[in-house]
Amino acid sequence: MIEKPEEALIRLEELNQKLSEPDVIADRAKWQEFAKEHAVLSEMAEVYHRYEALNQQIAEAEELLSGDDAELRKLAEEELKEARPAAADCERQLTELLAPRDPSDDKNVVLEIRAGTGGEEAALFAADLLRMYQRYAERKGWSFEITSVNDTEIGGIKEVTCLVTGKEVFRHLKYESGAHRVQRVPVTESGGRIHTSAATVAVLPEAEDVDIEIRPEDLLIETHRSSGAGGQHINKTESADHMVHLPTGIEVDCQDERSQIKNREKAMKVLKSRVLDFYQRQADAEYSGMRRAQIGSGDRSERIRTYNFPQGRVTDHRIGMTLYKLDAFLEGDMDEMLAALILARGGSVEEAEE
Repeated sequence: MIEKPEEALIRLEELNQKLSEPDVIADRAKWQEFAKEHAVLSEMAEVYHRYEALNQQIAEAEELLSGDDAELRKLAEEELKEARPAAADCERQLTELLAPRDPSDDKNVVLEIRAGTGGEEAALFAADLLRMYQRYAERKGWSFEITSVNDTEIGGIKEVTCLVTGKEVFRHLKYESGAHRVQRVPVTESGGRIHTSAATVAVLPEAEDVDIEIRPEDLLIETHRSSGAGGQHINKTESADHMVHLPTGIEVDCQDERSQIKNREKAMKVLKSRVLDFYQRQADAEYSGMRRAQIGSGDRSERIRTYNFPQGRVTDHRIGMTLYKLDAFLEGDMDEMLAALILARGGSVEEAEE
């Protein structure tokens, strides 16, 4: 635990100097690169110093436990009850912060959820997953925007596309891609039998302008009225955008905003991410297989996680981790599972899929 944080602290001092150098300040791209690394290492340094202080506190309390003063021993025991779990939490945070990083970790993401096998129950489960990610984003202080949704009459979702923006969104969500399975008694089941349904999730890093260029002549843009099951989805103006990238045939819809300009901006963000993903898959066959698994049907995607309602458990099959707190997990309490995934499969998505 000690060597890596100390190496990171040395690098943090180097970055403090580099960020004040005139040639770095003049190079905007280089300065931003160093500033991002500095932010990560600064957080690590803060946790590491807290970890050291807690360990010192624990050592002093343990020394008091061996003394003759009964009152001091009691105080030491109380102190250890708080300090030991806090130190363990700091150690977990340090391990996560020091895990290998993907170049896309700092990027925002395009999150796509589609109902898989299971009919209406699969659509209802897709809606549950959408709510779960919305709650998780709230906990992390991220912005969560639904750009397009195809819902059902009883509250399910056939497919939905979202933009999630904030600090290290891709780092935390990149391992959510794949098939999510649910085992429960559907609301439409009168006999009380447990059914198995599925929904697929795709997490794509948002493309930046430097990543991909979309030429105006390569776009076909149509406007239409927003559609949906009713209520707030009804829009009497033709503000929804349907955008087609002609070279790849990739299509995007955005009907979230009443403003056509805002819809077009959001649709372009989603389109760029999908087009970038398309060309990356073409360039790298290994990456292609991973991405196809992400955005394919429920039948072709790898089952990564099971949500079992009768037992109140959620199990991630890739790391063999089971948590018996399904209700809390679906309310966005996902950090324990996602941190374990980062630690177990740290590095790039490609490395994690090997």
